Amino acid sequence: MTRAGLVLAAGEGRRFGSASKLLAELDGRPLLEWAVAAQCASPALERVVVVLGADAEEVRAGVDLGRAEAVVCQEWAEGQAASLRRGVAALSGAERVVVTLGDQPLMPAELVTRFAGEDPPARALYTGRPGHPVVLGAEQLLAVGDLRGHRGARDLLRGCRTIDCSAYGDASRDVDTPEDLEAIRDEARAVL
Repeated sequence: MTRAGLVLAAGEGRRFGSASKLLAELDGRPLLEWAVAAQCASPALERVVVVLGADAEEVRAGVDLGRAEAVVCQEWAEGQAASLRRGVAALSGAERVVVTLGDQPLMPAELVTRFAGEDPPARALYTGRPGHPVVLGAEQLLAVGDLRGHRGARDLLRGCRTIDCSAYGDASRDVDTPEDLEAIRDEARAVL
């Protein structure tokens, strides 16, 4: 069974300001690099694809993608569904795809690996709130082509099995604003 990872990182990140949030530094590394590293560190994934869009060339030049392959979604402004379609197309032939977001620097490789072994479809649940990772199977991967807008795979996951990931704390926490990033930095400093 072919298992793959997909990091969605094509959005503009308008709430972050004029600079690319994916290149914002967190502990000496660009934000996107954390999310990509978690997927690349999972031994359960045969391939990892990162979907870029807004500022694609700048992001590609500024982030160490490790073993991940970058693809560009020219239609990134249409919403997350366009990025998901592009990533799934690049992973043609995969039977199971673990999806995470490029602005989630706290996602551990251990959780990515766990989802790679789960029967799809399934999504993470954090203290009652749905989040990432999600794992898509053959049926959902075929249906991705019909998705439109900013909702991503949400409709494909309606009623799917959820996996309690509350023990992973804020693993699914994303960075939308400079304040979100500063809060994560503050928490990291408090641990040190």
